[in-house]
Amino acid sequence: MRWAGGQLLVLLWAFTSRASSLNIPFEVEQPPTITNHTAGPIIALPFDSTLTIRCDAKGNPPPEYRWTKDGQELNLPNIPTIKTDNRNGTFMFHKKHFTQFRGKYRCFAFNKLGTAMTEEIEIIVPTPPKFPKEILDTIVVKEGEPITLHCNPPEGVPPRQIYWMTVLLEHIKQDERVCMGTNGNLYFSYALPKDSRKDYGCFAAFTRIRTIVQKTTMSVKVQRLKSETNSSESDSSSLPVQAPSLLLPSGVQTVKVLLKGQDLQLECIPGGYPTPSITWMKMGETLTDRIILDNFKKLLTIPAVDERDQGKYMCTAENAAGKDVHYFDVIVEEPPAWLTEPPQSQLAVIGSQVLIKCSVTGKPPPVITWRRNGEIFRDDRVNNRRVLDDTVMLHKAEPADSGVYQCEASNHHGSVLANINVLVKDMAPLMLTKDFQVYAVIEGGDIVMNCSVFSSPPSSISWTKEGTLIEGERFHVFENGHFLKIIDTEKEDKGTYSCMANNTKGTSSLTAQLEVKDPTKIVAPPQDVHIISGTSARLMCRAVFDRSLQDTFEVIWRKDGEEIFRSSEQSYRYIMEGDLLQIMNVNLDDQGLYTCIAQTSLDEDTATAFVTVLDVPDAPMSLKISDQESRNVTLSWIPGRDHNSSVTEFVVEYEESHWEPGRWKELQKVAGNQATAELFLYGDLNYQFRVYAVNAVGPGPPSEPTERLKTPPAAPDRNPENIKIHGHLPHEMDITWDPLLPTEYNGPGLEYKVSYRKLEVEDQWQEHLVMRPSFIVRNTSTFAPYEIKIQTRNSLGWGPQPKPITGYSGEDVPTTAPRNVAVEVINTTALRVSWSPVLPATVRGHLGGYNVYWEKIKSFLSPDEVLEERDSKSFSGNRTHAIVLGLEPFSEYRLTVSVFNKKGKGPKSDPVTFHTPEGVPGKVPILIASNIQDDSVLLEWGIPSVTNGILTGFLLQYHQLNETSLEVIDSFELNITSPDATQQQFWGLVRDSLFRFDLSACTRAGCGPTQAQEYRTGVVASVGRTMARFTTQRWFIGTLCAVALLTLVAVIMCFVMRNKGGKYAGMLPRQQQDTLSMGKVKEKEDLFPDTESQGMNDDTYEYSDNDKKPLKGTMLGSRDDTDWDSISKNSLGDYADEEGEFNEDGSFIGEYAEPKNRDSIREPSGPSTATA
Repeated sequence: MRWAGGQLLVLLWAFTSRASSLNIPFEVEQPPTITNHTAGPIIALPFDSTLTIRCDAKGNPPPEYRWTKDGQELNLPNIPTIKTDNRNGTFMFHKKHFTQFRGKYRCFAFNKLGTAMTEEIEIIVPTPPKFPKEILDTIVVKEGEPITLHCNPPEGVPPRQIYWMTVLLEHIKQDERVCMGTNGNLYFSYALPKDSRKDYGCFAAFTRIRTIVQKTTMSVKVQRLKSETNSSESDSSSLPVQAPSLLLPSGVQTVKVLLKGQDLQLECIPGGYPTPSITWMKMGETLTDRIILDNFKKLLTIPAVDERDQGKYMCTAENAAGKDVHYFDVIVEEPPAWLTEPPQSQLAVIGSQVLIKCSVTGKPPPVITWRRNGEIFRDDRVNNRRVLDDTVMLHKAEPADSGVYQCEASNHHGSVLANINVLVKDMAPLMLTKDFQVYAVIEGGDIVMNCSVFSSPPSSISWTKEGTLIEGERFHVFENGHFLKIIDTEKEDKGTYSCMANNTKGTSSLTAQLEVKDPTKIVAPPQDVHIISGTSARLMCRAVFDRSLQDTFEVIWRKDGEEIFRSSEQSYRYIMEGDLLQIMNVNLDDQGLYTCIAQTSLDEDTATAFVTVLDVPDAPMSLKISDQESRNVTLSWIPGRDHNSSVTEFVVEYEESHWEPGRWKELQKVAGNQATAELFLYGDLNYQFRVYAVNAVGPGPPSEPTERLKTPPAAPDRNPENIKIHGHLPHEMDITWDPLLPTEYNGPGLEYKVSYRKLEVEDQWQEHLVMRPSFIVRNTSTFAPYEIKIQTRNSLGWGPQPKPITGYSGEDVPTTAPRNVAVEVINTTALRVSWSPVLPATVRGHLGGYNVYWEKIKSFLSPDEVLEERDSKSFSGNRTHAIVLGLEPFSEYRLTVSVFNKKGKGPKSDPVTFHTPEGVPGKVPILIASNIQDDSVLLEWGIPSVTNGILTGFLLQYHQLNETSLEVIDSFELNITSPDATQQQFWGLVRDSLFRFDLSACTRAGCGPTQAQEYRTGVVASVGRTMARFTTQRWFIGTLCAVALLTLVAVIMCFVMRNKGGKYAGMLPRQQQDTLSMGKVKEKEDLFPDTESQGMNDDTYEYSDNDKKPLKGTMLGSRDDTDWDSISKNSLGDYADEEGEFNEDGSFIGEYAEPKNRDSIREPSGPSTATA
């Protein structure tokens, strides 16, 4: 019969049209489809407060729900502890109803087109597991016999774990002789007296329900074979040998049936003495390499078995007395499963053939049950509705055949269920895609336009663009025309597209608009940066994009793949403004790969940059001290992370608890590529150390300090340094030094031994022990050399032998004056003074230098005037000459020299008298032009206040100038021989021309600086004619009279001041002019410093008595000062040109050497005359 049915099925299949897979849009009426439901079985645990059973479905019209329990209709009571969901078939009940709801449930979802159903959902409400109350007799066995203690644990919610313990909850020790089987029983291969006890307890733990139950304790008594022994335990070696017997399993053969995928466990536990060994084999085959042997090979496990693991297995228990075997027949079965996939729902045309095939597999073979809308569906030949084993066939299907067909395949291991929606109808094309939809694509990208159509029978679909059928390699129509794909889109592809669908029932169409956009591109990507922790990092990401997508454009930043959100906890540190990402207060967590994503709704472009955060190094770790018994130790450590900046050095610090507890000091630095330091430590200190690393960012935190290290005491390692010898009094010598730091004492009782003796005299060392860092030697000779040395000592011994240093006792003032003082006048304001040095013994101290004193006796311009002008200057170093500046010309001086040291000045030398030559006069104070006519002018001037000699006249030069370029057109010179002249009239000048007049006063030494004035001829005259109109005005006449009167008074005052030696206003004082000349000579002297005075400070050894202080070389400059000192420069130049006169250190060689050019320093012979 089965063969005949199969033959009929083949024939029918040959003449039926193939039904399409059902994909019905929700707008079309359709039967229910289960979308979600609770899978069974469900175990209601004791601590669950509620239990929820879900059932969701979709359909059009929306489905309704009903439930069955154990095959009977379920009517849920309307009580608050049972709740239902009006939107679906889900219901929930309280724990008080758990027992009431125990059973097997099905959910049915139905509407007018059919009914869908779920698989059975079993609700299991377990009872609390417990052992039965029982009274157990004592188990009595003889020594050497096997024992089996039965547990028989109760069933419960898995997983279940078995333990054997005493009443004190001590685990029974298990080994090769004593072990527990997978059934929970405790087996003894042979009994020993120590196995006797009254509290063997079996405990069963159910972790899922958090429950542990205990069996009534069992008592075991082992009878000894030799009662005369006094030992508490018999020697097992004296037991008689017993052949093996299997305590588990019993019998000869066991059949093991298990499901595919489960773990196979075969167990053989033997009895006998000695304890038998177990071996395993598979009959006719080799054991798989997946086996696992546990419990001294008594348990064989094969995980996840399949058909290959079926067969006969044998275990053998063997010892010296024999062996025993047991066979296991392993059968692997499996529950029903779909051979490929569950049968699919179908849409069929009216009159077509519908074939539903339910292909399943299983062992034993599943039984297939067919239902329609939840009701049993049987074979109906009359109506051509056939049920042939795993296939249902509908011949010439009609709309009434629509519904939900259920295929359920089951065996005793389980079942599978499929709901197959079958819809039989004819329908014109229904466009499911929205009409006039706009598609946008980036140029060069791919686009898929949709034309989803539902129809029965299926429609024929075609695509056109603006009336033209679409063709070309870049255009692809697939899934029967439902989709049009354009690859590598171009700008020309934009436009209007049409999709047309038609079948035997009608035609339908839609249009779509395609827009092609410019791509988004990052033009300025972010760059890799190295940033120091605590500062700010800036990443730029500038992109271009299609402006029509402006509203959708955004820049997104990711760090290591995770998006940076503005609303995150760290958002306050991230500033995202346009194309800028700024990270404030960067820390190490900010290091990583940053990705900039410039995106629109259509496309995106990405760029990455790596931010490397530089920070100070981590603290070194695991500090270790070696050689702790000596004062030379090695400190080692493990460097911490350098945070992207190489460590340049490690700094070792120490803290000692005796002198400065809690204060850390630097001890040593080592290179950054080292992790050890050799430390020399002071004695008698309690050290601890720490290390920190330094890199380019800065110093890192210090490590954890080491344990305390106590160094042994020792003699001092060094003597004092920076020994200083002072002589505050002539017959004393003060010795001071830098004391040792307390940490350098190396032990208690530190003292200093001061030793001294006279130098170059075989004298005995004088020694003194002191505790303070100073000592005064009294009753010494004045400024005598001594050898001094200082040595440290403490209670453990002396420091190293010191090297002596040389010092001097106290100084006193010099006793003699320099001899052979000579003076050579260089020019009008400078001279060279020389002397013979004093004997070193008369200095009585360190030679500081020499003081030069000079006193102005008289001026040859006022010989009768009494003067008291004194001055002096100190010259440091051991020298025999000096240059004195700042003298006044045409004067007589007296000069002395003395030597000085730190203590004071010695006596002055015999005085030397000299005079300075006549010099050039100063500038004419005023030069004005009056009575300016067309071809004449009257010049008037004042007499210089500083003449530096006897005036012999004036030199007047006048030049006609070009008005635009100011170049000289013509020049004239006039020598005025009258020293009292104050005006000069000029005639015959070129009319309306620009003239410059230069006037200078002259002495026999030469002419001084010029006073210049520019005037234009004819200007005043023309102005005078213009002003003639105003001469009749009274106020004008009065003003002119007042101006004339004031001019007359000023001229009279000038002459009065000149005759009395006064100064004109606006002229430099005489002293300032002399200072200017002294500064010039000083500049030349500074170019050649005296080597004997190098390293000495003039201010230190500059002394002055009550005489006038020497003039400093301050220059009161003027714009004409170059002319003032021309004679001084020429005079010094003459000495410089003389061979051997000035050496490299600026000293002058040869007193009163004959100058090359006598004209530069001789008395002037008077000005040459010139006629105007």
